[in-house]
Parts: sequence; structure tokens; C-alpha cells
Amino acid sequence: MIHIKRTNSKDIDFKSLVEELDAYLKVVDGDEHAFYNQYNNIDVLTHIVIIYSNQSPVACGAFKVFDKNCVEIKRMYTQPDYRGKSFATKVLKALESWAKELNYEACILETGKRQTEAIQFYKKNNYTTIQNFGQYKNADNSICFKKQIKE
Repeated sequence: MIHIKRTNSKDIDFKSLVEELDAYLKVVDGDEHAFYNQYNNIDVLTHIVIIYSNQSPVACGAFKVFDKNCVEIKRMYTQPDYRGKSFATKVLKALESWAKELNYEACILETGKRQTEAIQFYKKNNYTTIQNFGQYKNADNSICFKKQIKE
């Protein structure tokens, strides 16, 4: 049984999934982890989606307001045993739907170039590469994406 929950950063299940994500990113990002980690404070996140499989939290994602028309997708994570089973797609679609309900027109995001599965995932979900934005402008390991969610 799959259940999708909207919540905020105080959610204990979200915090637990983010701990797993951070442990993974610490390995993948290597020496650059401290740079990226400074932009991933979850306390500022108020729009979070968690997916449960048989009452166990297995995937999450969030968004924060980027500007008046756009949100930034953050903290996307699926536990390894649940990858390749559409959980990440369900999280992303739920976030896009929520942002659309709030009248945002687009979603942007950043991921690392070494996270090839993530890059393929976002392309598969109709995100297009854009110029690096904000704090990622000069980050060589970053690749940024955007998707229009409203016409």
C-alpha cells in the first residue's frame, strides 16, 4: 500500500530520509560536500512530500519558493531498495502538482554532474537544462534544470 503525505520540515520521517540522503551525498560530492550542504538547510522548507510503502517512509522531496513564478525542487531522495519503482516520479509529480495549486508556473533545480541517475531522471520527466542559477552559477559540478508546469 502506497500513501503520499504533504508535510513540513518538522516531520520526523522527512528528517530520517534526509539523514540518509546527506550520508549518500557526502560520499558522492566528496570534497565539495560542505559547499553544497550549506544550501540544504531543511528548516526553511515548508512544502514536503513523503511517500510511504506499507507505512514505511521510502522517498521524499520538497520545494521552496525561488521567485514569484517559480519554486526550487530540493531534497529529492528514494531509499536504494525502492529505486526504479516510480517512487521518485510520484514524489516529483506530487511536488509539481502542489506548486501548480499555489499558482507557480515553473520548477527549477540543481543536481550534481556525478549524479547521472538524477540527471537521467529529470530529463525523463521533461526538465530541460538551464544556465546554473544563484549560488550554483560558478559550481563546476552543478547542472541546473527547469520545467514549465503551467502554460
